[in-house]
Parts: sequence; structure tokens; C-alpha cells
Amino acid sequence: MGIYLNPGNEVFRRVTSADIYVDKSGLLTMTNKMINSANNYVCMSRPRRFGKTIAGNMIAAYYSRGCDSAGIFDGLKISGDPYYKNHLNKYNVIKLDLNSEYQNIKDKNSLIISIQNKVTGELVKEYPEVDFEEKDSLGEALIRIYDRTKDTFIIIIDEYDVLVREQVSQALFDEFLSFFNGLFKSDTLRPAISLAYITGILPVVRDKIQSKFNNFDEYTILSAGRFAEYMGFTSDEVKKLCEEYGIDYEECRSWYDGYSLNGYEIYNPESVIKSITNRSFEGYWSKTSSYQVIAERLKYNYRGIRDDVVRMLAGESIDVNVTSFMNTMDSFITKDDVYTYLLHLGYLAYNREEGTCRIPNREVRQEWFNAVAADSDYEVTDNIIKQSKELLNATIRGDEEAVEKALDTSHIHVASNRSYNNEDVLQSAIYLAYIYALNKYTVIREVTSGKGFADVVFIPYVPDMPAMVIELKHNKCVDSALSQIKDKKYFDSLYHYTGDLLFVGISYDEKTKEHKCRIEQFE
Repeated sequence: MGIYLNPGNEVFRRVTSADIYVDKSGLLTMTNKMINSANNYVCMSRPRRFGKTIAGNMIAAYYSRGCDSAGIFDGLKISGDPYYKNHLNKYNVIKLDLNSEYQNIKDKNSLIISIQNKVTGELVKEYPEVDFEEKDSLGEALIRIYDRTKDTFIIIIDEYDVLVREQVSQALFDEFLSFFNGLFKSDTLRPAISLAYITGILPVVRDKIQSKFNNFDEYTILSAGRFAEYMGFTSDEVKKLCEEYGIDYEECRSWYDGYSLNGYEIYNPESVIKSITNRSFEGYWSKTSSYQVIAERLKYNYRGIRDDVVRMLAGESIDVNVTSFMNTMDSFITKDDVYTYLLHLGYLAYNREEGTCRIPNREVRQEWFNAVAADSDYEVTDNIIKQSKELLNATIRGDEEAVEKALDTSHIHVASNRSYNNEDVLQSAIYLAYIYALNKYTVIREVTSGKGFADVVFIPYVPDMPAMVIELKHNKCVDSALSQIKDKKYFDSLYHYTGDLLFVGISYDEKTKEHKCRIEQFE
């Protein structure tokens, strides 16, 4: 058992021994099918804290012949696989954490040669019968071993994209590409590799560099394919945890859900576990990074990006083209590139069918609020958020005049002269005016209720807040909006709700361009 060659299973054993562990060993059933196949090179990218490293440690613990892992895996899902024992601890495994190696080495430019020397040094000790040469690269050493013994290897590389994200010197990056090319592009070496599994946050860099990786099957947070359920916790897994630990599932969902992949709702694993452990819902994921990641990208003042940010903060989705981004830190050409980057980092969620992106949940939305508040270029947007907080308080206390003035301001921000009188734009103005409410409410448009559809319903997920039913009227009396709520019983959809309930009627007059508001408490 070595540090890099045939590592032990202690790290993964500790994960499975934790108070909260979600069994993702079904992933091994899929990798077992890939062993020694034509598609045995796989690249998995997803946001930080979404389980990349744990998956890599699990794969290493399962395949490495440097340890006995039956005691770990016999009780997991993989043990039901008919080929479970065929692969358990039967392979030479080489595992590299590229980020750890990069952060810990003093002379960054010697990173690649240092890695090769460490791994080949362990290979030389393990295979004394093989005639190595002093200057053998890692790829060359593996070829010599395979030629002499026919032993094959599983190679696991975690954080393979760290040199892209750190924007290292071109010389170091070129050396990394040569290292990668020597391992995975050689037809001579390919028979010696039973499986290659690499992980990172960003997908493979495109353009000329992509040719170095084009024999890898890629699975990303945008296109997870058959690996979708292993990108994070699924809704079924989170429901089970919430039931077991007595946690409110709907509140957990509003905080950490929002990533939809191939029919699975994916949650941030780190945040779910910490919220259950601490029995408190808050932004745990954000504590491992910073809203500056968002703020730095918002400084790319592409046309329309500020308007898009406001709309997304208001809960709307934005069209996005994810095909142009080159997956590097210096290839932001359009606002779509910025959004695509933030999608890969998890600050936005992607709807593949509609080609749109949005802010996924409460936890992430708070980071967007923080980023906007910290950026002087977004002073107007920050003011809208602050005014929205005041508006929510005014609505709850029944201040109809304050609501009217806020809607006049909001309407101006979301509408052009041509679209000002559009009914959809009016509805967007309502969303924008109540941006802050998203911190306390689930906001639903056109809710089926009673004898029709309520325009907007606000359902609180924090205590001591009233629910609200909002009805919009265009060129009609504001009182007719309240009458419609009552006559068509739009409040029926809230029959499970036991707190206070407000009816909010809003009208807009095209000629005067003024809004009117009436607020009543349901008795």
C-alpha cells in the first residue's frame, strides 16, 4: 500500500462511518461495466462540495488491491451487483489529488515532474523485476510494467482542472497537457489502463486542448446523462434523511434543491448534511467559498447582463447558450459565457429542455444578493432589493400607498416603452417588487385554485409570516381584483395553511401608468 499506488481505504471508511452517510455505491456498478471496455475513460465535472472527492475515494477503496474493503462494501448497494466480488480489491490503483499537490508544492513550476517522480518511485518499489530507466515518465513506467507482467491499472485524478482555474503559467500548463497526453492518448499504453476516472469543476477545456481529452466521455452538471443521480443527493435520498432525522423536507427543498438532471432533482450534499447535523437551515455551501466568485463575473458588463440579474433575482429564468464557453478562465466573450461558467460552479441551474438558467435555491440566492450589494455598479439593483424588503413589510401592515409607489418604480425597471403596457411585464414587475420576499416565501404564479387561477400566491416557509394571494387587473377597478379572489375562492389552494392570509388586489391603468392597491385580511 502506497500514498499514490494502491492506496488504503481509511478515508472512505471514515465517510461510511459518519452519523449521516448516503450510499452512492451504485456508481461502482456503472464503472464495473466500463472496466477494460472501449469507453473506459470518463470525466465527471460538477460544483464543489457535490461529492467529487468522496466518489473518487470510494472508487479507490473498492478497486485498490492495497487493502481489504469487503467489510465496508458488503453492506452497501454495490454488494448486490452479481460482479461485485469480481472487481473488489483486484486492481492496481493510482490516485492523484491534483489540487492538493498544487497547493502543497512550493515550486509550482516543478509540479508535474514532482508528481511523476513520486508515483514512479512507488512503482519501482512495487515492481523490482521490471527494468525501468531513470528518466521514465509515468506513462513509460506503466508501459514497461504491462509489457513485463500484463498488470493493468485504474487511474483516478481528482481536481484535474485546478491548473485551469488557477490560471498557471503557460509553460506549466503545457507540461500538464504533455503529462496527460502521455497517459491517455497513447495506443501503446491504453491496454494497460483498465479505467480512467477524472473529476473537476469545469469540463474539459475546448478548442486545441480538447484533442488531448477527446477520448474521455464527459458528464457535467449541464449534461449528466446516465450519471445524473450521482451528481448530488436525489430528492428521494433527501426525503429519507428528513424523515429519519425529523427535518422539514419542504424547507430543506427550498434551501438546497434546484438542480434538475435527467429527471432527478439534485441537492447540494454538503449543505443537506450540515443542515441536518446542526438542525438549522442556512447557507453552509457559501461558507466554503465567497460571493466574490459571482461579483467578479458580474463586472463583465455585457449588454443586458444587469437586467438579467434582476430578473433572476426575481425568480425568473433567462435564456442561455451554453455552447460557446471554452471552459477557461480567460474566454468570457459574451454574457452567455459568464452564465455558463456560473452554471458549472453551481451558482445557476440549467433547464436543458428550455435552454434557460435560473438561481436554484435560497442558499444560492443569498450569495447573489451579497454579490449585488458589494458591487457599486449594481447600486440600482441593490436599492431595488432594499426597497423590496420595505415593500414586504408595508404589505404585511396593509400600507396600500407604499405598495402602489413601489410597483410604479418596479414597472419602470422591467419594461421598455413598447412593452410597458404588456400584462406579462406587469406580472414581472410584481415579481421584481417582491424580490426580497423570496427569502421568506415560495412564490408561485398562476396557481390552480377554487374556480380559476390565482395570479400570484406567496406561501411562507418561515414562522409568523402571512400567506398572500395577489390578483392583477389591467385597466380595471382595483376592487374587482379583490372581488375575484373572493368570488372564485383563490384561497382554496391554501386550505392546509393555518396562519394569517392577506388578499392583495392590484390594478394598472394604461393611460395614467399608475398602479392601485387594496389589501384585506382574510377572516
